[in-house]
Parts: sequence; structure tokens; C-alpha cells
Amino acid sequence: MRPSHSFKLKTLPGECIWSILCDLQLNAWRLPGMTNNSISMTPLSPGTHHQLGTVCIFGTGDFGRSLGLRLLQAGYAVVFGSRHPENSSLLPKGAQVLNHVDAAQMSRVIFIAVHRENYEFLSEFSEELSGKVLVDVSNNLKKNQYPESNAEHLKRLVPAANVVKAFNTVSAWALQSGGLDANRQVLICGDDDEAKHLVSDIARSLGLTALDKGSLLAAKEIEDFPLHLFPLWRIPIYIATGLTAGLFIYCVIRDVVYTRVTKGKDNSFRIMISLTNRVFPIVSLNMLALCYLPGVIAGFLQLYNGTKYKRFPNWLDKWMLCRKQLGLVALAFALLHVLYTLIIPIRYYVRYRITLYTASQIKENKTDIFDNTRAWYGDSYLSCGILGFGLYVLLGITSLPSVSNAVNWREFRFVQSKLGHMTLLLCTAHTILYGWTKFLKPSSYPWYLPPAYMLSLIVPCTVLVLKFILITPCVDRVVTRIRQGWERRSVKVPNITDSKNRKTLIL
Repeated sequence: MRPSHSFKLKTLPGECIWSILCDLQLNAWRLPGMTNNSISMTPLSPGTHHQLGTVCIFGTGDFGRSLGLRLLQAGYAVVFGSRHPENSSLLPKGAQVLNHVDAAQMSRVIFIAVHRENYEFLSEFSEELSGKVLVDVSNNLKKNQYPESNAEHLKRLVPAANVVKAFNTVSAWALQSGGLDANRQVLICGDDDEAKHLVSDIARSLGLTALDKGSLLAAKEIEDFPLHLFPLWRIPIYIATGLTAGLFIYCVIRDVVYTRVTKGKDNSFRIMISLTNRVFPIVSLNMLALCYLPGVIAGFLQLYNGTKYKRFPNWLDKWMLCRKQLGLVALAFALLHVLYTLIIPIRYYVRYRITLYTASQIKENKTDIFDNTRAWYGDSYLSCGILGFGLYVLLGITSLPSVSNAVNWREFRFVQSKLGHMTLLLCTAHTILYGWTKFLKPSSYPWYLPPAYMLSLIVPCTVLVLKFILITPCVDRVVTRIRQGWERRSVKVPNITDSKNRKTLIL
């Protein structure tokens, strides 16, 4: 059965299709009682550049130019205010360059991309800046350089303007490169909510994340933020530096100085490779152990306190906050140990010793018998090292933000906690198998100094023993209940009372 009417679809010009889509969108969002004249909507033809508004920038330095280029790419009209408008060769193409007064009249939002020392010129035309939103993007050279923040100083110079502190945590390089993950957050503070909303909209249109930090009183804290130099890395770097220096001096005294004093033999060449490759794995193993030691201490403190709601000591809080950095530093030392180990076969000293040993075997016409036990512990030593380093790398990869954001909390905890302790166990076993029975030989204690590998086992073995206690069923059950909110406390039970002395049992 054929339909009574047939419809033929014709191809419409692009402008007609665009107009129809605009009409459909307008009808879909029209409220009851709203007429066509209630909305001012100009359809854009395909290929038309959509201007989001005009933004003014005072300052033509690196940051001002980078910000202007990014704003132009986002669809804003940009006008620069400069002392020398004629010098515009370095500015992005498409931006206007005017003097400060004329540029300020073209936009409500003005970015002040000049140093604090040059703010004084703004007071000359403070009337033209009345009601404007001044975005202070400046930073200082050091903390507490001035008694008041730069934004508060700007507010004092131009009291009739709405000053907002923002964009000082974003670098010019990040703006040019598109805003990397480490530079996507824009901290904003100010006393006027509408002004902060305007700046937040600009930040979001640039692909950045805006975070409101409150009133202008927070400007000093925001200005100090870019001055922090690896705050969570300081403790791990200090620990690694101290361990490396101390162990290196210890090994030099034990292996080089002792040989020179007692035997008159110079083996100082061992400092460059042999002793260095002995220090790096020791530092790596101890740094890895220090990464998991605060968690073990926290578990025993919760057991002792009987609750998870009592604060840890400040030193333990700081220690736990830098565990990721401790692990990454440990991984770096482990990688250096692997690289140093790979070059052992090409060392002159090693090739000389192999040649000398082979020649002595030929000269004496004898061959050492294959030792199956020695082969077992040698292969086990290498296998534990390879597996431990493999898990080491896995821990490092999982700590990357792009990877950690792709796994849930249980998966992240499984890798960082359970596989982390397995890594510590394998690396500790690798060190024990390296020493094997050397600690039984009197020659291993020159000047009564124990081998360095024995010192490296103190902290890791302590962490493993304490962790083993925590994972035993009877202890783990209590720790799990405490971390779920259970508290151990005294409870009065009034239903069992002695009639003579009225004693109340307390559980």
C-alpha cells in the first residue's frame, strides 16, 4: 500500500540550515509568554569568529604577551595598555595597543601584568579605573618581601576598583604550551563576588581550573605559593644526601683507608665504581623501608590509643605526607645501582682479575669443581634483585597522576601497600643473599667495622617484622575495627551492683 503523499528531501544551502538550527534552539529555550523580541540572538554563519568580549592587559612582558595570545585563541578581543604603543612588534597578531587610559576604557577586566615596583603609575588615572576589575598576576622574589600582599597594595592605590588576585600560579610557558596538568589550577581571591566570577569565567574559557580561595586577605598566601621549592621533597632529599655521604665515608674508611694503612696498597680506584655501587643500593633499600615505616608506626599508635580519632604527632604527619617522594628517590637510587651493575663486565679491574684467574688455572693445570650450592644462592640473589626492581618500577609508574587517576582506591592501595611490602621483602632478600656467609669471616670486620650491607638490613628488617605483627589475624582484626570507627573505652555497667558496698563494674 503506497502512502497518499510523498515527500522529497531537497538539499538546503548551508545558511538556511544554520538559520533553521538557530530557530529550533530559540524555540526550545523560549519560556512561556516570551516573544521573539525578548531574546537578542544573532545567528553566526559558519566560519565566523565568535568574540567572547574584550580583555585589557597592562604590561607587554613575557606573561602579558603569552596571556594575550591565549585569550585571542580562546575568542577574546585583546587590547594592550602600554607606555609606548608604537612598539608593538612583539605582541600577538590581532591585538590592539593603546595607551593605558584609552585601553582601560575598552574593557571592564584589566590584567595588571607589571611588577609591584611599577604600580605607582596606576594612581595617576585612578578615576578611569573606578569600577574596573583589576586582576593582579604579580609574584615576589621571596616570601614576606613586603608587609602586605601585592594585591592589597594595588587595592590601596586604586580603592575604587575591584581587585582580584589570580593567574600568578600559571607561568608564561604554561600559557604558551596549552596549560599542562601541573599548571592548570588558577587560585582566585577577592572581596567582590561578581568580579571573581568574571575572572573565573575567563580562566575556564582558557581551559584552566578556577579555585576560589576567599577574600583578598588570602592574597599573601597565594603569592607565596609559587615560591615554594619542592616542599615535600626536602625531607627525602636531606635523608638521601645524609645517608649517601655517611655510607660513602664509611666504605672509604673500611675498604680504602684500612688497606692503605695496614697493607700499604693503593686501591683508591674502587671509589668510582665499586664503592659507589655499594652505597646506592643501601640508600635505596633504606629509603624504601623509610617509605613504609611511618605506616607501621601509625598502626601501632592506633592500637595503643584504641582509636583513629587521635591526631598523630606532627613529625609523623610530615613523614607520611612525603612517602611518595621517599619512594621515588629510592627508585632513582635503585636505577643507578642497576646501571652501575650493567657496566661491571667491561671494567678494566674485572677483566684483569678474570684474565689473571684463568691464567693461574691453566698454569696450575686444575679446574675448580662446580659448586651447586653457590650456584643456587647466586641465581637466587640475582632473581630477587630483578623481581624487586621490576616491582620497584611498577610502584613508580603507579604513582604517576595519569596512572593513579585511572585506578580505583582499592587497586591503588593493593599496588602501593601490598606489592610495596613485597618489593621491600624481595630487595631485603636480595641483600641477604648478597652477603650470604660473609659475616662469619673475621676478615669481613677490618678495624671491627661490620660490612656495609649488614648496616643496610637494620631498618628494612625492622619494618618487615613490625608489619608481620600487624598482619597477624588477631592484631589485624583489631586494627581494621579501629580504622572503621571502633573505639576502645571504659563503659559503666549499672546492672551488676553489690548490695553492701555498691560497687559498679567497669568494662
